[in-house]
Amino acid sequence: MIHPTAIIHPKAKVHSTVRVGPYAVIDEHVELGPECLVGPHVYLTGQTTIGERNRFFCGCVIGEAPQDLKYKGELTKLRIGDGNTFRENVTVNRSTAPGSETVVGSNSLLMASCHVAHDCHVGSHVILANGSLLGGHVSVADRALISGNAVVHQFVQVGTLAMMQGGSAISKDLPPFTVARGENGICGLNTVGLRRAGFSAEERLELKRVYRTLFRNGLTLRVALEKALKEFKSEPARMMLDFVSGSKRGICADTSKRGAEPEPEAD
Repeated sequence: MIHPTAIIHPKAKVHSTVRVGPYAVIDEHVELGPECLVGPHVYLTGQTTIGERNRFFCGCVIGEAPQDLKYKGELTKLRIGDGNTFRENVTVNRSTAPGSETVVGSNSLLMASCHVAHDCHVGSHVILANGSLLGGHVSVADRALISGNAVVHQFVQVGTLAMMQGGSAISKDLPPFTVARGENGICGLNTVGLRRAGFSAEERLELKRVYRTLFRNGLTLRVALEKALKEFKSEPARMMLDFVSGSKRGICADTSKRGAEPEPEAD
């Protein structure tokens, strides 16, 4: 189960069912749960706790020190749930300060060469496509999809079931269920994701009405939010409205002409 060229610190806690490939390195403070697969040339380090059934493909570096000038060499944390896949050359940094942690949930897919920076919180059932980058302290909610070469600035929040188009970049918060386009732009709802997640036709229709009220009616966001809070009461609508009202960085803006009919949404 462990290749003879692999180097595993004698104090590392590696479950007996873990498979470790050639030239992999597992450091002292790493804990690996049942049925994990550690591929060739993978490096697991830091105070890193990993659940069960995670797969690390060739060249991953997981739990390495944060790329943060405030970091002074402390033993900081990374926590990973169950059933995730980390493809080739993925990098996930541990937190900057003792008492904090970088977190990756469960059942997520991190494709080749994507990067999760220090103190990020990545939810469950998330997809980070090839080359996508998360800055420090980014929060990505469950079922979000970040496409290839997309970039998320530090401290930004990405809402549940939100989607970023390939090559997009955001330094403002991306509301739940929306699609990011270009730089700090949104262009409608992630309708395919909503259907796959089991949202009813009525819920999807109301979310479209919420979206138009917030972003396509020509009002300022503050006035539009006040109007929407009075009008929409369903749970999905409240999720979007609570996210927008609680944002501290500001919200990505709709890219269509104000007052125009909605563009075709992600389908």
